[in-house]
Amino acid sequence: MAQTVLIVDDDPVQRRLLEAAITRSGMSAVTAPGGQPALDLINGPRGDQIVIMLLDLVMPDMDGLQVLAKLRVSHPDLPVIVLTAKGGIDSAVDAMRAGANDFLVKPASPERITVSIRNQLKIGTLSHEVTRLKKKTDNRLTFEDLVAKSGIMRQVFRLGERAAQSNIPILIEGESGVGKELIARAIQGSSDRQGRPFVTVNCGAIPENLIESILFGHEKGSFTGATDKHLGKFQEADGGTLFLDEIGELRLDMQVKLLRALQEGEVDPVGSKRPVKVDVRIISATNRDLQELTREGGFREDLYYRLNVFPIVIPPLRDRHEDVPALARHFIERFAAEEHKAVAGLTPEAEDLLERFEWPGNVRQLENTIFRAVVLCDGSQLDVCDFPQIAAAMGVEARTRRYVPEAAPSHAAHAPIPGRPVAQTMASPYALTAVDPTGHMRKLEEIESEMIRLAISRYDGHMSEVARRLGIGRSTLYRKLKELGLEPSEGESGFADEKPQRAAG
Repeated sequence: MAQTVLIVDDDPVQRRLLEAAITRSGMSAVTAPGGQPALDLINGPRGDQIVIMLLDLVMPDMDGLQVLAKLRVSHPDLPVIVLTAKGGIDSAVDAMRAGANDFLVKPASPERITVSIRNQLKIGTLSHEVTRLKKKTDNRLTFEDLVAKSGIMRQVFRLGERAAQSNIPILIEGESGVGKELIARAIQGSSDRQGRPFVTVNCGAIPENLIESILFGHEKGSFTGATDKHLGKFQEADGGTLFLDEIGELRLDMQVKLLRALQEGEVDPVGSKRPVKVDVRIISATNRDLQELTREGGFREDLYYRLNVFPIVIPPLRDRHEDVPALARHFIERFAAEEHKAVAGLTPEAEDLLERFEWPGNVRQLENTIFRAVVLCDGSQLDVCDFPQIAAAMGVEARTRRYVPEAAPSHAAHAPIPGRPVAQTMASPYALTAVDPTGHMRKLEEIESEMIRLAISRYDGHMSEVARRLGIGRSTLYRKLKELGLEPSEGESGFADEKPQRAAG
């Protein structure tokens, strides 16, 4: 799921160098030998995978400025970094005017290229998120702004778009965390009520003695504490949409008043002498089986049929695993930009782990899991070790991230630590981890035992040097070896010093 960079250069050597630099940074790369092949790739079936373009300015078939002119017609938001050996100010100005996002002079170092790519991706992600949040705030969010790849969710979107064309009451059913409110907002943003109020009421979170006042409003002095006139949620949503979340939690006496408000198109504020007309589109949502609740007498049958005119069922995430990579990518981009982290995607092992998990908390759980992983991640991609709780639940070993230094010191032998699984070896062979694969703190005895093993491995079994570096005496070291079960058997090699005659105790 690594992000793909398109490299456009007529020089094959430059293409190979750039591809190697990008691959080392944790992203994938595709190359094009000229402007027209690049445009063909962008407009082809794999075009949506390309997140940024590295563009040579001087090419024989079509120069970079011509490519930019055509690209901005079809892909106005795709970030483009121009590279050229002509480093004049005029060239930079021309490129920026044509729509380039950055300008680098060849030969640019791999670090400089990587930084530029990260900056442009971060800017793009923040820009998209700001646009999405602005549309959400303005109540203009549409189904095109939602993330879904599975056929079953595309069908949900189609139903929502059809429902948006009228004022028909909608009942959205689905487990907690599947995104019922987002679907409701997309219905509002796709209807002729877009831009108008979208008012949300969680029917299960309102105190029982305030339900009527909050929904229908009250007049000044209508009850103790009513010092001012208060508009209810129905009047706040006048002309727009009222989203009644967890409608199954509404108590029976309020269900009667809600039914009258829906039938008559008017509400009776507490203490008011006359009803107030309202023009409100009702979208309800529940994570309960309303039909079963109706049979049990916990929900009014007439209200159920009034709300359940156009039902939309959102499947849980476990029934649409193909949505997990797309959602994870969206959350990684968003949180990496917000937290200023250089996280570009998932390793194949981590992606497979997330796809196989059942996600009982649905999209909300996936979002929070990605958030935690991005905050704690020190690499360019999220690995299995960044999801210890998920790995533990799946019975997968959450091994620590592997890292091989480019130039390891000659004394840094990467041999396995005796008695410790190879899969848990840290970034450095002489580092310790304070937490176990499940994310819990390890016992001090385990850490002390591992530190002694590390020291013995680090100093090739020279016990005097091991004791000196650990800040303890040799007799104390040998005692700890015995207490921790690390003492070698007679004749076992590995210790350079002979054991001294141990004093009693």
